[in-house]
Amino acid sequence: MSDEKQTTARKIKVIITGATGMVGEGVLHECLADPNVEGILSLSRKPVGMKHPKLTEIVHADLFDLSAFEEQLKGYDACFFCLGVSSVGMNEAEYTRVTFDLTTYVAKLLSKWNVGMVFCYVTGEGTDQSENGKSMWARVKGKTENHLLQLPFRKAYMFRPGYIHPTKGLTNTHRYYAALSWMYPVLRRTLPKHVVTLKELGQAMIYLVHENYDASILGSKDMALLASHYSTSH
Repeated sequence: MSDEKQTTARKIKVIITGATGMVGEGVLHECLADPNVEGILSLSRKPVGMKHPKLTEIVHADLFDLSAFEEQLKGYDACFFCLGVSSVGMNEAEYTRVTFDLTTYVAKLLSKWNVGMVFCYVTGEGTDQSENGKSMWARVKGKTENHLLQLPFRKAYMFRPGYIHPTKGLTNTHRYYAALSWMYPVLRRTLPKHVVTLKELGQAMIYLVHENYDASILGSKDMALLASHYSTSH
């Protein structure tokens, strides 16, 4: 990894998708707090619900048609793709549409319009890159990862968190994670490879815009390690 002074000096601009969900809100929170993130564009179907000098928004009902926003989506160093849905109650075709089709559509445009972009995609622990496993969601996520890794980004990273400990004070915490938050100290101590904080996840993304990491597939332990480097450099 390169000199940490370079990390603190460089100003970056990022696009965040899914900022109205738990992970996206947490990543947005870290970007707003980082003085080296000078511009943030939220791309979503509904407003974030807050105002900040660094934050601009594209609110658009049909994210499958972004042709009208080409100029607004240019000039960014990274995309933190946090948009996702649960597969519960969906068949494979429906889940593929909102996971593989939408993600790869947006990513393809961004890779074309932003030379040198870093793309960070939130998938999940258990994602199946063979695309042949029994778990439908894992197959679709694996197919999505495989496609993203072939696009002409400067670097693409697949984030596969297990349990995500929420950031206190944020409003979009998923009920599942909120219910387990009291167990976090025990989980972190006994299952460190499967537990990460939302703060660490966001900081790891920001760090990777500045620094390369050998692995393209990141588990919770990788995210925690990168977040520790982030903290040292700030």
